[in-house]
Amino acid sequence: MNVFLKDIAPAAQNIINTRFIILDKARSPAAATNGKSCIALAADETAAVHIQLWGEECDAFEAGDIVKLTNGIFSYVRNSGLVLRAGKRGKMEKMGEFTIAFVETPNVSEIQWNPDPENPKRYIQCLRTTMDIRR
Repeated sequence: MNVFLKDIAPAAQNIINTRFIILDKARSPAAATNGKSCIALAADETAAVHIQLWGEECDAFEAGDIVKLTNGIFSYVRNSGLVLRAGKRGKMEKMGEFTIAFVETPNVSEIQWNPDPENPKRYIQCLRTTMDIRR
């Protein structure tokens, strides 16, 4: 079952099946030390997210591509932040081009997430208070 990007949350082990359009792609600063890596901005009709592409994925996908992700992971990656990626068990495949509705906000990679006090293996969105906004 596909999930919308607005409904994903970081977790130590999660399985995400979704589809999105790649809006923009750039080389990651981590690429110089860890091999070929790209960070892309992707979106569906509900939210945007940063996608991490590795190796051949960097060359296989371009802006405008509609991509299906199977068994993906949404987690923190050193030097890249919170990203959606295929990981070792997942798979990304191109489904088409330029024919999907999307929004660019909110970007779920830029939301502050905190461990769930009731389940430390899950994260929940950190709600901003008036005090946070004034700082």
